[in-house]
Amino acid sequence: GTIQIVSLPWLRRSAILSKEETKNLSLEQINQKLQQVLTNVIAANILKLDPRLPSILAAHVWVSGAKVGSERLMTIGQEHALLLSNVANPAFDYIALGHIHRRQVLSHNPPVVYSGSLERIDFSEEEDDKGFYLVEIESDKETGKRQVSFDFHPVTGRCFLTINIDIEPQDTDPTATVLRAIVEQEDKIRDAVVRLRINLWEQSEGLFRDSDIRDAAKEAHYFTVAKDIQRETRLRLGKWTAEEITPLEALKAYLQSKKLTPERTGLLLEYGEKLIQEQKNKQ
Repeated sequence: GTIQIVSLPWLRRSAILSKEETKNLSLEQINQKLQQVLTNVIAANILKLDPRLPSILAAHVWVSGAKVGSERLMTIGQEHALLLSNVANPAFDYIALGHIHRRQVLSHNPPVVYSGSLERIDFSEEEDDKGFYLVEIESDKETGKRQVSFDFHPVTGRCFLTINIDIEPQDTDPTATVLRAIVEQEDKIRDAVVRLRINLWEQSEGLFRDSDIRDAAKEAHYFTVAKDIQRETRLRLGKWTAEEITPLEALKAYLQSKKLTPERTGLLLEYGEKLIQEQKNKQ
């Protein structure tokens, strides 16, 4: 049957920045002006709709409150956004939104839906379902009102996979530990974009055979290794060298690095001084 579609493409800031009235506006004021322009465009098109026919708003916009991935927050943070009330107008039977990659339903009456992207683009979308919505609009024969249904149909999409591995300090063959973790995920790794995150101690870093690890993950479409190395905190002697500092001064510096209470530090220094003196007497 016949359907009405109001389409709203992404509005770039450059569309209004060239105008004289925006010359001295702040970024926030420019975003507010863009929001008003988009709201006015939607309102003007609603007046042109025939209420007897089903209608859809297809808009490339960011609606406030929509959830995005952690990485995407860095790129979307300064963009202009519309309020949900700006798009959720009952004049439309269905509001199809684009721009946010995560699938989500912002409203059911009327339906305001981000179908999300068909492909994953980074690891923030690793757990996101990807696909499309099949929307059906039918008229109720008894009431004459239109009924809307929308069903999600998943697609396979590009697979992103993160493998987290913790290497214990006593592990003498961390490469073997990593290889076992890769083998356990072998079916998922094939043709996937894989991120291997390894948490390890400083002393284990030199025991890694990177070539063996990359060879084990060769079936991946893309493979990267990120190592989070835990380094042992070393005591800084400040103005002293190891030859100049006395045993008691070294003990005091060590206790201060542990951020103990003054009472506890004083007690340990007292015992330490006694032990140091006893050792000197023996010598």
